[in-house]
Amino acid sequence: MITRRAFLKGLAVAAAATETAATLSVSARAAGPMAIPKQIKAFCIDFNWARVNNSSGFAPPGHWADASPEEHVGWYEGLGANVIQTFAVSCNGYAWYRHGFVPPQPGLKHDFLSDMVRLGHKKGMLVMGYFCVGANSKWGKDHPSLSYGTPCTPHIPFTDSYLDYLCSSMQDAIRKTNLDGFMIDWVWNPSEELRKRGWIPAEQKLFTQLTGAPFPKNGRPAGEEKLEYDRKAINHCWARIKESRDSVNPKCVLWLTANNMADPSIHDSPMLQQVDWAMNESPDMQLYRIGKQMAGPRTRMIQNVVGWPGHNTEKFLRDPANRTLDLYGFAMPRANSLPLPIKTYLSKPVESFTREGIFSTNDRNIAALARFYRGLPL
Repeated sequence: MITRRAFLKGLAVAAAATETAATLSVSARAAGPMAIPKQIKAFCIDFNWARVNNSSGFAPPGHWADASPEEHVGWYEGLGANVIQTFAVSCNGYAWYRHGFVPPQPGLKHDFLSDMVRLGHKKGMLVMGYFCVGANSKWGKDHPSLSYGTPCTPHIPFTDSYLDYLCSSMQDAIRKTNLDGFMIDWVWNPSEELRKRGWIPAEQKLFTQLTGAPFPKNGRPAGEEKLEYDRKAINHCWARIKESRDSVNPKCVLWLTANNMADPSIHDSPMLQQVDWAMNESPDMQLYRIGKQMAGPRTRMIQNVVGWPGHNTEKFLRDPANRTLDLYGFAMPRANSLPLPIKTYLSKPVESFTREGIFSTNDRNIAALARFYRGLPL
C-alpha cells in the first residue's frame, strides 16, 4: 500500500536529520512526484465541528470560510507535520474549494483546499482532503427520502443514488485540487437510534438489493440477518469509492479512519485489506492491534494521539515502542480558525496547558506532539 509524505522543509535540524524519504510516488505532478515519508506525522485542524450558542455540533455552512491557507500551512509547518489533513467536503456538506461538483462553503474567501495543496507542496508536505461518508447535512436536507434527517451521527444509507453523488464529489476533488489523497470517515451504516423509529423505504429497498432477501415483515432485521446487511452495505460503499478513485488516479491515497476497529460490521472487511492507510482513531491500543491484524499487506496503520478526551500524548510518546508508529492528531480550532500559535505550545511546559476549558486537553496534547514532531525533548 502507499503511504504519503514528503520531507517537511523547515523542520528543526534534528527532525530533518532523522527522516528518510521513500521513493514511492503518491501522484504525478508537473513539478515531479512527492516522496512518501518513512514516518507519517499528520495533523488536522478540524473544520467539521464548532461550538455555537454553547453547544457543539457540525459547523454551520460558511463557518471559518475566511480561513487563510497561508496561515494554516504555516501552522502545520511549525508543528513539524509532514502530512496535512484538511477538507474537501466537511460534514455540513459544503466543499472547501471553488468551482467544484459540490457547492463551496458560503462566503469562501480563498480557494482553500487548492491553495493548501499548492502551498503545502512548496513546503514538502503531503496534503490530504476529507469526506464524511456516513453523514452529510446538505445531502440529508436536499434528499429527505434518502436520509434519516440530518443529525450529527451517521444518517445516510449507502443507496446507489447517494454513492453516485459521493463518488462524483471525490473524483471532482482529485481532478481539480491536485490533492495527494483523502480521508474517509464514518464509513458506518445509520445509527441504531435512528433506525429504531423504523427503517426508511430507501434502506429497506437497499436491504433487498444487497442481501437478495425480502425486507422483514416486522420491519426490523435482527441478529445475523442485520449484520449480514450491514457488512454488505459497507463493502458495497467501499467498492464504489475504490473504483472511483482508481478510475481517476490510483496513486491518490485512500485513508480510512475508524473509531472502533472491533465493530463486527467491518470485521475482515475488504476495506481494511485494500485501503492504503487505516487509522485507529481511539486511544485504545487494543483497537490498533485489531486493525493491524485485519489490514492488508500494503496497508499502513496509523495511530491517532490527539483529539479524544482519553488521549495522553506525552505519556504515549514516552513509550519507545510508540515513537516509531505513524501518527496523527486533530483538534477543533478557535474562533480564528487555528489552534494556539506553535510558539505558545513550545514556550511552556506541556503540563501547563490545563486551564483553557474545552481546549485544554487538546492543547496539552498538541504541545507534546509538536515537541515530538520537531525532534525536541518532551
